[in-house]
Amino acid sequence: MARQKLPARWRHRIGVGLAVFVLLLLVAVVVVVALLDHRVTKQFEGRRWTLPAKVYAQPLEIYVGQTLSAERFAEELERLGYQAQPAAVRPGTFQRKGDRINLFVREFQFSDGRQPAQQLQIGFAGEAISALKGSQGKDVPVFRLDPLLIGSIFPIHGEDRIVVSPAEVPPLLPAALKAVEDRKFDTHHGVDPLAILRALLTNVRAGQVEQGGSTLTQQLVKSYFLDSRRTFGRKIEEAIMAFVLESRFEKADIMNAYINEIYLGQDGRRAVHGFGLASQFYFGKPLAECGLHEIAVLVAIVRGPSYYDPRRHPDRVLERRDLVLKLLAERGVVEPAAAEAAMRRPLGIADRAGRPANYFPAYLDLVRRQLRADYPEESLTEAGLTVFTTLDPLLQAKAEDALTLELARQDKSGRRAAQGLEGAVVITTPQTGEVIAVVGGRRAAFDGFNRALDVRRPIGSLKRMR
Repeated sequence: MARQKLPARWRHRIGVGLAVFVLLLLVAVVVVVALLDHRVTKQFEGRRWTLPAKVYAQPLEIYVGQTLSAERFAEELERLGYQAQPAAVRPGTFQRKGDRINLFVREFQFSDGRQPAQQLQIGFAGEAISALKGSQGKDVPVFRLDPLLIGSIFPIHGEDRIVVSPAEVPPLLPAALKAVEDRKFDTHHGVDPLAILRALLTNVRAGQVEQGGSTLTQQLVKSYFLDSRRTFGRKIEEAIMAFVLESRFEKADIMNAYINEIYLGQDGRRAVHGFGLASQFYFGKPLAECGLHEIAVLVAIVRGPSYYDPRRHPDRVLERRDLVLKLLAERGVVEPAAAEAAMRRPLGIADRAGRPANYFPAYLDLVRRQLRADYPEESLTEAGLTVFTTLDPLLQAKAEDALTLELARQDKSGRRAAQGLEGAVVITTPQTGEVIAVVGGRRAAFDGFNRALDVRRPIGSLKRMR
């Protein structure tokens, strides 16, 4: 039987209905794209990361005649994250030769101006500094080192980062990210369809997720604008926003934002965002001082900060790091010999077992209380304030040692009343009243009840006068 044709009027109505549907769909797409365009442009143009206040100790000032041994000074440099090297040829390194230390000081922005990176030669005679000279051999009357970072006051959601400018980023890092994570970064427009297809085929063959197809721009969009939900609609939104971002901003801006934004690990309740903070968290040094093997570790962590946590899964990270180094050599980013030498290096992750060298919870507790009495919470947790305190790390260490020794002596005294005795220390300067050291209890690293500030004590014997 011949099929009956729809009447002409019905065909016309269906055609009109389809046309209206397509038109409405196009209008909806245009509206969605316009809204996303406005959101992306407005937020990214005026991008402002939530930056916690950084709290620094009093900078160590050195001068001829100061009571300080070469050994104690080297310990202080290591506390500041300086690396002992055969030669001090770049910022953040020092060389010790008996009673002489050659030091390459980092650049630092003090409240009264920026101090440039420079070389120093310090001589010691026993327990005192005997000579202090600059790179030209001229005597330096007094010099202050970059201060110790003792803590941050970050938002309740725990997001923390150190924002770095393009000038503070080693050129190797963006080159490595492009070689490993997004080879077509310089040419695509936010989305790489071939990379998505390639990743899909690889994952289907492997039976698990082994490769991602997201570009660096998509990763940035997901971290900066979206939440962690994984739905088809969210992927479409991510792709549109990535395209908008690429059409509105330069590649260099997108790369720098990625370097400062991407999630790279967890430190308790603090989320580690950006390579600037990650280099401090994992290696105890600024990003600019990281070598090839360390940059390869950071790039390896990008693939999965939990899965490739170098402190919990060092074997996984070592394998992934060596793969990154191999890819960098194959793709001409580094010389094969340099990659092979880097593969022979250990991960170099800073030891955070026990108490970190810059952890002074009782003193930081005092700082927080004073700041919150003088500043609104938003300024402390979002504005990126730099707070310089009067904490003297050398005296703080001596105060902790003194309390530990005295409590140990009391424990051994045999007196029942002395068992489990607690104590606290507060040291101030008599001339100004500035607090330069605080110990909150027997366990100096305990971030809890602060006996120096919170214990109520009797003020002594009182006699009622008539």
